[in-house]
Amino acid sequence: MLLCATLFIATTTMAQPNPITPAPLLFEWEEGELDIDKGLKLYIEENDEFTAEDYLRLEAAASQVGVAVKRVYKEPKSRYLRLRFGYGNFGEEGYAMTIDRSGVTITATYGAGLYYGLQTLRQIVEQYDPLPCCHIEDKPSFAYRGVLIDISRHFRSKEFLMRQIDMMARLKMNRLHLHLTDAAGWRIEIDAYPELTSFAAWRKPATWKEWWYGERGYVTEGTEGAYGGYLTKEDARELVAYAADRYITIIPEIEMPGHSDEVIATYPHLACTNKNPRQGDLCIGKEATFEMMQTILSEIIEIFPSEYIHIGGDEAGKGDWAQCDDCKRRMAEEGLAGVDELQSYMIHRIEMWLNERGRQIIGWDEILQGGLAPNATVMSWRGEEGGLAAAAAGHDVVMSPHGYCYIDAPQDAPYSQPESIGGYLPLERVYSYNPTPDTMPSDVALRVLGVQANLWAEFIVTDEHYEHMLWPRAIAIAEIGWSQRDVMHYSEFRERAIRIVDAMIEEGYSPFDLKNEIGNRPESKADVEHLARGKRVEYLMPSSYQYAPKYAAAGDATLTDGKRGTWTYADGRWQGFLGRGGVDVIIDLEEVTAIHSIAADFMQICGPGVFMPCLVEIAISEDGKNYTKIADIEHEVVVDELPSFKSFGWEGEAQARYIRYKAHRSRYSGFLFTDEIVVR
Repeated sequence: MLLCATLFIATTTMAQPNPITPAPLLFEWEEGELDIDKGLKLYIEENDEFTAEDYLRLEAAASQVGVAVKRVYKEPKSRYLRLRFGYGNFGEEGYAMTIDRSGVTITATYGAGLYYGLQTLRQIVEQYDPLPCCHIEDKPSFAYRGVLIDISRHFRSKEFLMRQIDMMARLKMNRLHLHLTDAAGWRIEIDAYPELTSFAAWRKPATWKEWWYGERGYVTEGTEGAYGGYLTKEDARELVAYAADRYITIIPEIEMPGHSDEVIATYPHLACTNKNPRQGDLCIGKEATFEMMQTILSEIIEIFPSEYIHIGGDEAGKGDWAQCDDCKRRMAEEGLAGVDELQSYMIHRIEMWLNERGRQIIGWDEILQGGLAPNATVMSWRGEEGGLAAAAAGHDVVMSPHGYCYIDAPQDAPYSQPESIGGYLPLERVYSYNPTPDTMPSDVALRVLGVQANLWAEFIVTDEHYEHMLWPRAIAIAEIGWSQRDVMHYSEFRERAIRIVDAMIEEGYSPFDLKNEIGNRPESKADVEHLARGKRVEYLMPSSYQYAPKYAAAGDATLTDGKRGTWTYADGRWQGFLGRGGVDVIIDLEEVTAIHSIAADFMQICGPGVFMPCLVEIAISEDGKNYTKIADIEHEVVVDELPSFKSFGWEGEAQARYIRYKAHRSRYSGFLFTDEIVVR
């Protein structure tokens, strides 16, 4: 199916670049062609290690390569599709493929390699008729190539998940991380606790945003207007089998101890004793918490055979624990120094319980806090630091840093995209990520299992929007996880990704239309020359008018360094101000100068709390003591859905050496971001 809408008939194959995604380790064009008009005869060499299930999987995959295939049991001499298993040293997932005038031969050490070889053949068939003769040798760079799909914030059906599994398999991805539980809804049936799906899986406001900024309540299944849903155990088992047939492992995530508002609302005896009416962290002081989590996990491991069970571990507030009698007693009894060690106590205990049942835990990098459980694997999301620390300590790591792998941000000019969490993460930025750069010590790099894209669904209501955000950026993650760096070239990849996207659209998927990409903010593409460039900027006291260390950009040089910001405040160009004040700076032009305009841009992205100023004051001085105000620019700040950018400035004729630019925060708490004060 994939790429059939953009069939390309090659005439001089020798001049063609690699047509396969992810890019293979070796692709060599050879002379000649293979006519496939009459179909191919599928011959799978027998092997004692092959199971009946293996044969069925490969026969099903062969039937989808886009050419008529007939299974035969005697080795044919021509027009064959021959699968050879148990040969060579290709690793668990590698393969070799040769297309010559007689047929196609795919050789692998294991069944997964044959399956991936068939996916490569599928892409060739979809682009060429007849097939060009070629030789391919291929194996993945990383063992873990994954995608997280969040079905808690907005529920996704079994059928939707199967569609994404199909695409993942065609791109040689092998891990689907299902975010099954979170405050917004519990999404997996648990027999021992039926209220998790009859109550905690349903809410009145359909959108996460309405619910989160409202009462955050839950309703009983069947209530008029209730929104929600969940996977039954039968659904989940069907998904596991469907994914396994495509050599994909589903990793379930059961969040603990944080992000557990829905559990506490349903079973309030698991709350801490300090009576906070809105608690999201399970009480670690209560044995009932462990009894419930272990019972839930017992049912989870019966459904999901994956080695890893994801236990979350991120963003626990921990404030209630410090005020809870049960938690304080637990800390005293266990000799724990504080709430970080209390969380570590829980992680250790859950890990031991799972290890005894033959499973391993994986969690977000906050599980490092208070001491990492002995056998835990870390998924590093807040940057790479957590992953590096865990790997250096001898733990396996999956890299998923926010700045490259959190694909819930807009992938094109934000004004052109549906509402999202904010920021800007284009395909090129995702593709640039290297999980094991040359600067990483080799012993640490060996601990990096792979890479994962995470797509959180707070602002993603519909299935169509979810696919729009997922593809094609997940295609980039697939190539990062599979291909060697020396065969990765963005310009070539982009052309291949456009071809895949166009075909997906023809098939009924809803990916981002890459070929019509607008691109980065025009102002950011070249440095700007102006009178204040390189001039000293004085940040006035008090400290409430100082930039936030996390968003310092180039520090004191930022506002006159000539570099304009991109579509995102996290690009190291926008400078962020958080506090009671706002922006209050003086620029020294070094001599009295004729000026006719002073302006600075601000952005507004309400989701993460970035707002325009409500007032901008501009004043000038020749001596640095006596200032004349030349502009009062008022602005009504209103909460809106889409990101916006606005210039606040003055135009006229004046003489000045010093310019004071002051931007006031509005009534909304949050950041002010500006990138350059341009003086002309």
